[in-house]
Amino acid sequence: MRGYLDILSKKGELAIVKKKVSTKFEIAAVTARMDGSKAILFENIKDSKFRIVSNLVGTRKRFAYAVGSTEDKIHQKVISAIKHTSKPKISKKAKFMENQSKDLFTLPIVTHFEKEPGPFITSSIIYTKNQEMGTQNSSFNRLLRIDDKHFSIRMVEGRHLHRTFVYAKEHGEDLKVAISIGVHPAVSIAGAYQADWGKDELDIANELLNKKLTLSISPYSGMHVPSESEIIIEGRILKDKTHKEWMVEMLRTYDFKRAQPVFELDKIYYRNNPIFHDVLAGFSEHQLLMGMPIEAKINKELKQILPQTKNVVLTEGGCKWLHAVVQISKKHDSDPKKAIAAAFSAHRSLKNVVVVDDDIDPSDPVAVEYAMATRFQADKDLVIVPKVRGSSLDPSSDQKKLLTTKMGIDATKSFSKRAEGFEIAKIPGVNNMSLKNYLK
Repeated sequence: MRGYLDILSKKGELAIVKKKVSTKFEIAAVTARMDGSKAILFENIKDSKFRIVSNLVGTRKRFAYAVGSTEDKIHQKVISAIKHTSKPKISKKAKFMENQSKDLFTLPIVTHFEKEPGPFITSSIIYTKNQEMGTQNSSFNRLLRIDDKHFSIRMVEGRHLHRTFVYAKEHGEDLKVAISIGVHPAVSIAGAYQADWGKDELDIANELLNKKLTLSISPYSGMHVPSESEIIIEGRILKDKTHKEWMVEMLRTYDFKRAQPVFELDKIYYRNNPIFHDVLAGFSEHQLLMGMPIEAKINKELKQILPQTKNVVLTEGGCKWLHAVVQISKKHDSDPKKAIAAAFSAHRSLKNVVVVDDDIDPSDPVAVEYAMATRFQADKDLVIVPKVRGSSLDPSSDQKKLLTTKMGIDATKSFSKRAEGFEIAKIPGVNNMSLKNYLK
């Protein structure tokens, strides 16, 4: 992560805060005000020797820096890394072994929102063994500090960490895990990707980093973790203990109270002059970290099913999670509805999909609404999919059964209508002229 911060500093993308700040609400407030702007490094944290970085990949530009790409080639780079994974190097040297602690209050964990139950670690990546496949899994799971030895862990039922936890529990065992905080964002991006069962997300991260990722074996759990991690936490997820918690999610709304598994600390390891990474829930960095890998996944799967797919964008209004716009080069009248079905299949949390033609920019909400205004008829082009599994984050859904109603909109030009009626009028030379020659 330090090398990435050096890049941001050289490019003028890093703001330094030297004023002493509190982990209770103040860091979250500054990060919120800087949303969509620079990354922030807080150098003077009240009651802590740690530094804190936030808004690390809070823009597409910085996301592109993280994966070694340009903004328009992000998906190609991520998809290529998913297709052509490689094993990272293993090293006996680990920079995170420079210091140790057995107290979770050593860490400057941030309290973000007024009605949350306490301070959450929001950048934590959990590494555990996939017992069925003999591989390792990496995933983002946020942690609520309960006391000096325990966290509650937010797990989504059916996701890979939950499956490994259930496997251990059914075999009468606690689940040993390692947790990293403060890694190169390429590792975070890979950890946010929902890889196939049995695949190791760190192999994806190695490709994103051009095969330069180095791992070390953590002492207690035996997990392979990034050697240059700022912080590694080790312990076990207890098979028979839960704790009620709730948090602010991607939609910037409070989740309902859930009884979640409890993590018990073995030891914390951290670097000299350590940097703690905090992600502000529901703001740009959170949405990009979670949404962009899924956006790449949907692009990959739709282009396989429907080759005329040009681009898929998860929208900002849909919190980069619930709403998508699919751009296609339409060949048949049936293409849009195939695209809608494929998008819902690729990302179960999707609630609304709009399909547009290749002359409409899917990232421009005005252009998308224009397509709906001029190319969509509700009695023919609207798809309703009632009472299906959706996102548990959506407060308007059935929160007990996790059911929602999904909507697909075909906002493409109809082949049965006059083609000229859909043509967007152009003015010759408008893009090549300089207004300076006229406004003197």
